[in-house]
Amino acid sequence: MTTVIKEEDNSQVVYFDGRLDTAVSVQVQKDLEPLIDNINSDVVLDCEKLQYISSSGLRIFLRMLKIAKPAGHHVYIRNLSKDLRQVFTITGFINLFEFKG
Repeated sequence: MTTVIKEEDNSQVVYFDGRLDTAVSVQVQKDLEPLIDNINSDVVLDCEKLQYISSSGLRIFLRMLKIAKPAGHHVYIRNLSKDLRQVFTITGFINLFEFKG
């Protein structure tokens, strides 16, 4: 699992590549700490190459939302596959996030 953070169009974009499961969630959390500790713009979570997300991964997404929203920023999810969209629907996360593409 790799995570890359880039600044694009006045937003912080996080690119996920691989499986965001319990085994890698601690490392992904560490990789995202600089962003989570200093959310000063909208955040886009690009899931084009995300193959799987576990409940641990969903908690990481939710934590980012809980920090960004009170600061007046949005967390968008883009390029979500049909299978991952189903996970978001079943868990109710589909109602918490804004989606692009």
